[in-house]
Amino acid sequence: MSSLNIWFEALRPKTLPAAVVPVLLASSLAYADGHFDWRGAAICLAFALLIQIGTNFANDYLDGIKGTDTEERLGPRRAVAAGLIAPRTMRRATILVLAVGFCVGLGLIPFGGWWLLVVGVTSVACAWLYTGGPYPLAYNGLGDVFVVLFFGFVAVGCTYYVQAGAISGKVLLLGFGCGLLVNNILVVNNYRDLDEDRAARKRTLVVFFGRRVAQIQYYVSALLAGAVVLGFWAIGYGPFVFVALLPVCYAVLLGARLSTAEGPVEFLEALKGSAKVVAAYGVLFSGGLLLGVLV
Repeated sequence: MSSLNIWFEALRPKTLPAAVVPVLLASSLAYADGHFDWRGAAICLAFALLIQIGTNFANDYLDGIKGTDTEERLGPRRAVAAGLIAPRTMRRATILVLAVGFCVGLGLIPFGGWWLLVVGVTSVACAWLYTGGPYPLAYNGLGDVFVVLFFGFVAVGCTYYVQAGAISGKVLLLGFGCGLLVNNILVVNNYRDLDEDRAARKRTLVVFFGRRVAQIQYYVSALLAGAVVLGFWAIGYGPFVFVALLPVCYAVLLGARLSTAEGPVEFLEALKGSAKVVAAYGVLFSGGLLLGVLV
């Protein structure tokens, strides 16, 4: 593989919808409420993508040097563990991407105030602390909490705030549904890596409670995301939002397939399917919100 292809694989493009969808949903809601500002939305999108890529690089580097990623893993290969990128090089790339992301995020201060500096510092720190530091979140059963918090409440809430200047219960509700679906990607990942994580003493929720509970978690998260759609219809955003229930139904089907998945190909399909659910939910829910005010 060329160096460019190796780095493209290392940034894990299939995970990027998780960064885009919260911004898309929050911006669509801001538009529906008459507060859309493309400048704030664009900066939020750039910040989210850079933090996501930086987190992926940090995960590749830290899991690689810890020996968590091995040749026996069922998932896609990791650049550091496979010897494709030197650990020092990946570490520098991680720091560079996160630093650029932080600088981009500073552009949000004129839109939302200096308190957003705390959000930026925390986001950058957690990108590293997710798998690094003295108490890595992903290694101590807190990965799911991190994902729902940052890809749901924080990403959706802050994106809406920099455009509207306020946050309400409906914004938090939207963030909750978004965060749960994004976290289902992590649920599949940890479901697949149960044996490897247990051997590496990586204590994910799946390691703690087992695959059956993880499958139930997947179902419940999908159904709650569907309930959020119904909630927005109930508070007056129109029937067009119902279209977002389609990917929720598909997520339920994916959850049913988890118990029979065996091997890299089937788990990869489940992972890709979960990412597609997030993307479709974001696009269709956003479209429903927009149609509610345009039609």
